[in-house]
Parts: sequence; structure tokens; C-alpha cells
Amino acid sequence: MGPLRSKKRRPTFRRLLKTSGMKLENKLKSRQLKQQNVAKKQRKEQKRLRQAMKGAALQVPRPLETYRKRPDEEDEEEEFLESLPSDMMDEEDLKEMTAMARKASFITRDLSSCGPVHSSKTKNADVVRSYEKIPRKMAKMEEKEVIQLLPIKDKDRVIPRSIERAVKQHQEEEEEELAAIPEQEEDDEAPPSHMELTPEEREQFRIQTLNIKKQRIASMASAIISDPLNNMKRVKELRGMMMEADPSVAVSVRKMVMVSLMEVFKDIAPTYRIRPLTSAEKNTKVKKETQQLREFEESLVSQYKFYLEDLEQTIKDWKQKKRKRSQVVSFQSYRGLAEVSVRCLCELLLSMPHFNFHNNIIVVLVPLMNDPLKKVSDMCCDAFRKLFQEDRVGGASLATVRVISGLTKSLNYNVRPEMLRTLLSLRIKEVEMKKDLEATAPKAKFMTNKEKKKNLSRMQRKWKKAEEKLEKELLEAEASESKEKKTKLHTETLNIIFLIYFRILKKAQRSVLLPAVLEGLANFAHLINLEFFDDLLNVLQNLIQSGNLTNRESLHCIQTVFTILSGQGDALNIDPLNFYSQLYKILLRLHAGAPNDDIIIVLRCLDAMLTRRRKQVTLQRAMAFFKRLSVLSLHVLPNASIGILAANRATMHSFPKCDFLLDNEIQGSGFYLMELDEPEHCNAQNTALWELHTLQRHFHPVVRRFAGHLSHGAPSDGSAALSMEFSRRSPLALFEDYSVKDMTFNPPVALPTSKKKDQFVVGMALLDDRLQKQADSILSDTHMDFTATRH
Repeated sequence: MGPLRSKKRRPTFRRLLKTSGMKLENKLKSRQLKQQNVAKKQRKEQKRLRQAMKGAALQVPRPLETYRKRPDEEDEEEEFLESLPSDMMDEEDLKEMTAMARKASFITRDLSSCGPVHSSKTKNADVVRSYEKIPRKMAKMEEKEVIQLLPIKDKDRVIPRSIERAVKQHQEEEEEELAAIPEQEEDDEAPPSHMELTPEEREQFRIQTLNIKKQRIASMASAIISDPLNNMKRVKELRGMMMEADPSVAVSVRKMVMVSLMEVFKDIAPTYRIRPLTSAEKNTKVKKETQQLREFEESLVSQYKFYLEDLEQTIKDWKQKKRKRSQVVSFQSYRGLAEVSVRCLCELLLSMPHFNFHNNIIVVLVPLMNDPLKKVSDMCCDAFRKLFQEDRVGGASLATVRVISGLTKSLNYNVRPEMLRTLLSLRIKEVEMKKDLEATAPKAKFMTNKEKKKNLSRMQRKWKKAEEKLEKELLEAEASESKEKKTKLHTETLNIIFLIYFRILKKAQRSVLLPAVLEGLANFAHLINLEFFDDLLNVLQNLIQSGNLTNRESLHCIQTVFTILSGQGDALNIDPLNFYSQLYKILLRLHAGAPNDDIIIVLRCLDAMLTRRRKQVTLQRAMAFFKRLSVLSLHVLPNASIGILAANRATMHSFPKCDFLLDNEIQGSGFYLMELDEPEHCNAQNTALWELHTLQRHFHPVVRRFAGHLSHGAPSDGSAALSMEFSRRSPLALFEDYSVKDMTFNPPVALPTSKKKDQFVVGMALLDDRLQKQADSILSDTHMDFTATRH
């Protein structure tokens, strides 16, 4: 038998390469650890040397060398001492002198040292040793950084390579010291105090300082905007100027810095929300450009956050009336700073709704809508109106409505009506209805993968996949928000709005918020679910019958009811006769001296009550409204008369038998009761529209045109027909077009014609012959003396 074979396998070439690589790595690691240990030792030694130098500088050592005297000098001293007379000294003095002579420390002590007389030997020894260790000149030891290079592989071994590079540790400290030198020089050359200057010199000095600050702010802001990636440190410096310490220019500089930082952030902020990085993203290696972008975004978010906190703190100081210890800014200047802060926050609210901390800005500004200072309140209300109008998705609107709801509830509905009127600017057109027919309809099922394989061929599946991919890319290219998401946000927003309105109707019916609530209900009435309609109808009816509402508030209640009935409530079998009577009663209270905007609500109510619900309205009711509207058109402004006459034209087209009112004949028995507030029982068929004859002599040409058109029965063709300019426009559009809000007259008033005559007749030829004879006879008989009556 041959020798036994070893069970141990020979290592493969790859394994040898792997082990050699591990050995190289271990050697490099051990080398690096040794270099680090050497560097630590060097730093410790340098530290000890510095401490020794410090100790030596504080304590002056005793003399290290003592010189022995020669024997000749000792003999001379003894002879001199013996020659001194001893009679002059007492025995006690001699004893004290001898005792003092025995103390060697008294003679050998270095009197220049400030240490104690009897110092311990160990302490002196330590001082001497530390002094001896001090080198004559300190060698500057530069710390070096070892950089590993690629190794060189020889036939026998692998030779590692590395280079050393000096580390510049104290570069920043030197720069700070150099920067501090000119500041010290400036302090040395400081101008005289304000108390030593005259008022004119103070003002000149203030203007000069303010110009310097302006230039500095402008240069820093332009540097940040030109290169924001590399100049984010300047943002911190610029933000530091918000704490300006010079009392003469502190308020102006702080205001300028607030506005400048607002413009800077509007310019450099990206068009997306910056999210914090996860731990996994932080640990992954990325490109240099990506890392630089991450650092920029992180610093931008932090500086933006600090800036918003500074603005909020400025507003809080003004509201809480806090006095600062420094007294740099006077207490009277807090209001101006707070107004600038509010304006900056409003600008950021509108220009950066996509960026971080937008909800925090909303939380700060919503309470200021209820501020007693009208300027601040109007500024915030206008900002939120613009936000609602520009918000296409609905996220910012939802956040704002939530904060408004919480604020009104916490303040027990003691808020300004302007806060609720801003909700009228919301762009809510579509919401999810609970009883929507589309929701109850069965939804189309999409094909699963199994069904596709079963029902579609291979080519059809391929085309289907390509179509889905193309549709997805088109949606991404359009960057359009999902319609479902938008509808969901609008539905939630509207639910919160109705919650606010219903709470006020239930708990605060006598509040100043009631007009705004009724106006809001009238605006969003077409979006109210029918399940709330019964309770809402009872509440509105009780409010109108209470008699505590103004004309405008009552009109809003009526508009709310009929907007619901003409929309979703069309299927309900309800005859709101009481609301017809209330509107018929209110019409006579309106006049040219009352607010002209009430006519807009009247025109909307008439459109919903008579035109859209013409099948549910009787002829008697329509004729009564026709007659009362004609009376109302006599004592309102021209644009209101045009709108009312246009509404009468629509009523005549909906109820052709209203032309009975154009005749003088009486239809039926009874007389027209003008003062009766019930349109069904006032006998309107027994009257005539004499108001149209009066309106045909109106000063406004359009009013005359409409009055003549109605007096002929509102024909659609013929000489009395209206032109396309008037016939195709709604009463509301005509009311707005001929409005006199801007003190303009439409159409413009024609210039007066010249009254020049071709022939001029002089004297008596202008008079009648008979009149001329009578005048001549009177003048010839009597002599008129104008001086006779003078006293």
C-alpha cells in the first residue's frame, strides 16, 4: 500500500489570492493603528511641554548654584566682625541675632520669590525638574495625515506605499485672529458718543450708518441669490442682523433684513417639499454633487425654520407687550416690526404653498384675522382669500378651514365676521354626495391577469400593456392631480364649513356672525346634502319670522332655501309659500338709499323662484311679483332698474298670460290690494302696469328701451324687439355692466350741442306786435326815474 493521502485539500489559487488580500488589509490596519498611537504620544508630549512652560512662567525658581568663598575672604570677615564694638548691643539682642543666624533659610532665601518661607523639598524639586525639561526653542511639530497609496507587487512580496501631508488645524483660528484685529482697530477709532453730538450731526451719522447697513444687506443677499449652494452661511449672517444692537438704526435695519430674507427664500427655495433623510439614506454613499445638494437642502430648511421662528417671536412680543432688557428697540416700535413680520408671512403663505412649514404659517396667521388692529386683520384676510382662489388641489384650503373651525370654537364664536366671509372665496364645485346615483350604480370591473390570458390573445395583451404604459406616462407628463383626491379634499373641507355654520345657527343665533353664516349657506347651498334640509328649513323659517333679521339676512335665508329646491331638492314635493310671501314683503323696503347690492340677491332669488320653478308657481303669484317689481324699478338706481326689468322680461316669457296687466280691463272681481303682503290674494290681475309708461321717460336710455319693450308685450321680433346685446344677457350681467360704483355713466353722457344761430335779430323784432305796442304805451306815459327811490 502507498502512503496515506492527507484529507486536507490544497488551497485553490482563488483562495490564496483571497487570503493574501486579507493579510494585506490586516497589515495596513496594524500600520495605521501604530501611526495613530505615535501621533497620540506626540500630542501628549507636546501637552506636557506646554504645561511645564506654563508652570515655569508662573513660579520663579530659587538659585541653583552656590559659590563658596575663599579662605582669605573668610579671615577678613572674621577680623571685621571682631573689630566691631560689642558694648552697643544688649545680651538679648545678641541672643536673637545668633538664633536668626542659625536659620539657614533666612540667609539663603531668595527674597524676590513670592513663595512661602519654608517650602517643601518635593515641590522645589518638581519645579526644578519642569524647568530643566523646558527646551531652549520649541520646535513646531506639525501633525501629519497619512494617505495610503496603491501597493507595488514584486515577485517575492507586496510593498505598501503611503505619503504624509501636514494638517492645517489652526488655519481657521489664524483667520479669526486676523479678522479680530481690524475690529479692535475700529473700536479704538470709535466715533464720539451720541450725547456729544448735535441733533443735526446725529441725523447725519444715522443716515451714514443706515447706508452702510443697506449696502451690506444688499451685497449679502445678492451673493446668496447668485450662488446659494456655496453661500448658505451668509443666510445665517444676514439673519443675525435681525438682532441689530445700534438703537439709532435698529428698527429700520430689522425691517430691511426681514423683507430681504423673505425675497431670498422666495428665490432660492425649490419647487418641492424637502423631506428629512432616513438613516439608510444617510449611510449610503452618493456622488459629490448629490451630497452637496443634500447639505444645501438641510441648511436651507434649518435657516428657513429659524427665520419663521424669529418672525413669530416678533409678533408675540408685540401681542404680549414684552419689554426687552437691552431696550434697543422702543416699545412703540414693536407694532411696526410686527406689521412687517405679518406682511412677510403673508407673502410666504401665497408664494410658497408647496414648501416646508406652510401649515405652521397658517397656524400663526389665522388668529391674526381676528386681531383688533384693522390693518393686520385685513392683511391676513386678503392673504387667505387669495390663497383660497389660487389653491387648485385643496390641501392648503383644508388646513386653513380646520384652524378656523378650532379657533371659532375655542373663542366661543366671539370672532370677527370677516374671518367667516373669507370662506366665500373657496373654489369648491364638486363634492362626494352620500346619496349620489353614480355611487350606488354598479362599477365596471377591470380584467385580471387570468382573464386577460383567457380572453385576449398574445398580441392583444401586448397592445394592452403598451396602452397602459403610454397613459401612465401621459399622466406623469401633465402632472395633473388626481380628480378623486381633489374631490375628497373638497368634501372634507365643505363638511367642516357646514359644521361651523350649523354650530353658530344652533348656539349663537344673535351673534354678529349670523349674516356671514347666512351668506355662506346661500353660497354653498347647492352642495348641502338633503338629509340636513328639513332641520335647516325649520331654522331659517324661525329666523325670518322672528323679525330680528335685516333685509339682507332675510334675503340670504330665502336664497338658501330656493337654491336647494331648484337643485337637489327638485324632487321634493314642498311648496315654500311662506318664503314667497317674505320676499314679496321685502321688495317694498328696498330703495335707492339702501345698499344696492341687495338687488343682486333679489335677482338670484327671482331666478330660482319664478324661472326655474315655473311649473310649481301659480299665475296669480307671478302677476303679483310682476306688478311689485315694476313698482320697485321706479325708486332704485338705473342699473338696478335695468336688472329688474330684465327679470320681468324673463317672467313674461315664462308666464305669457301676464300680458293681461298691459290692458285696462279688469279680469274677475275685486280690486288690487297694494298693501297686502300675500301675493296669492292681492288681486294683481285687476291692475295695470302704468309704471312702464313712466319709465319710458327715464333719463337712462337703456331703461327707456326695456320699458318700451315690455309695454309692447316683450316681443322677440319686430320693431319693439330688443337687440342681441340685451336679449341674450342675464339680469345679473346687465346689473354689473351698468353699475355706477366707479361714478361712471354707461353709456357716456353726450356733450351739450352748441346753441349758435345763423341769423341774429336785434331789438324790437324779437317781440310780438301786440306785446310791443303795450310796452311802448306804458313807457311813453310814465317817466321812470331810477334815482327817486334812493334815500
